[in-house]
Amino acid sequence: MKTTRLATTTVLLWLAMFGDAFAVTTTRVYSSGIFVLGFLAFCALVVVVQLIPAIMTLWGMLKGAAENSKATKAEVKE
Repeated sequence: MKTTRLATTTVLLWLAMFGDAFAVTTTRVYSSGIFVLGFLAFCALVVVVQLIPAIMTLWGMLKGAAENSKATKAEVKE
């Protein structure tokens, strides 16, 4: 029984190897219009504009932490 099942499975898997892969062809050329590219550029601009305040806030937090660290070290020395 095990031998028959093994032989059947082997043959079926061997036959399945030769089947066609149902993959999508990549022969189509990118053909989106100017409006799609404009929309993507606008989305990128929104992301960049939102990064500016985030970077400024992070810079202020790091600067404040450094000044607080220096003040703490000065108090410990005194």
